[in-house]
Amino acid sequence: MFEITRYTADRKEEWDGFVKTSKNGTFLLDRNYMDYHSTRFEDHSLMFYRDGRLYAMLPANVKDGVLYSHQGLTYGGLVMHEDASAANIATLFGELNALLKDEGISKVVYKPTPWIYHLLPSEEDLYALFKVCKARVSARDISSTIIFDNRIKWHRDRRYGVNKARNNGVSVRRSDDLAAFWHVLDLNLGNKYGVKPVHTVEEMTLLKSRFPDNILLYVAEKDGETLGGTVLYVTNQVIHAQYISASPEGKRLRVIDAIYEVILNHDFADFRLYFDFGKSTEDLGTYLNENLIYQKEGFGARGVCYDTYEWDIS
Repeated sequence: MFEITRYTADRKEEWDGFVKTSKNGTFLLDRNYMDYHSTRFEDHSLMFYRDGRLYAMLPANVKDGVLYSHQGLTYGGLVMHEDASAANIATLFGELNALLKDEGISKVVYKPTPWIYHLLPSEEDLYALFKVCKARVSARDISSTIIFDNRIKWHRDRRYGVNKARNNGVSVRRSDDLAAFWHVLDLNLGNKYGVKPVHTVEEMTLLKSRFPDNILLYVAEKDGETLGGTVLYVTNQVIHAQYISASPEGKRLRVIDAIYEVILNHDFADFRLYFDFGKSTEDLGTYLNENLIYQKEGFGARGVCYDTYEWDIS
């Protein structure tokens, strides 16, 4: 029923055009975003045609005989045309499994796009994972999300933080100075967790140049010094906090509270759907950073799960 074709660079225009018109694609699935780290992953993305028309796509890579969708992305399950039906998507997964078996793939690790990003309901893939693939949930991370049209009142601790930052002369603005923020981010992640950001400053600068309307930086400053900031990923449905960080002085002055007061209550107060603060979990969701999620919940955000599924190709 489906013709399944491996993605190649000569199909880039077709791929990107489909992402833009799909019912659940975002700019993270555009090849100008996906391919910035193409040397790190062996791409195995697939395109599904039905009656000669592109019907769905799967951003994916392969490693050690396992197909991932996609290790370089926060999410990236099946990208579907608005006409995609539950029966056809179930058939698609059956044919996908047959193809992967022939290719010697032993397992699939699948990260669907969370529902908050869907332009139209798009969980036909989740039903197919249950019915056809007998998939199991292998990880469940929890993020924290605000519905702009149905907000919860901020916790008084967050309001106190906004006033403290203001009273100490902290200012907040949109900025293009990624290097100044990355200095704060690198030091904070290194000192606290012993890790580095997923993106280097050079990679984020490149991505921001390719998606200037989708990737935004807000910073908090005092006396010309950057004390903290956040990188936002803006899609049609969701504003997502990709990075949040502050220096020790920025934490003392509560600059993160001031930054989000500007974003949520002023610059994007009329945004039509969701603000997503991102995950507060580690180790496949088994560890919950309670202090981190408490901060996000203090802004009125509540839980949305980012799930990962696995199934064996038998």
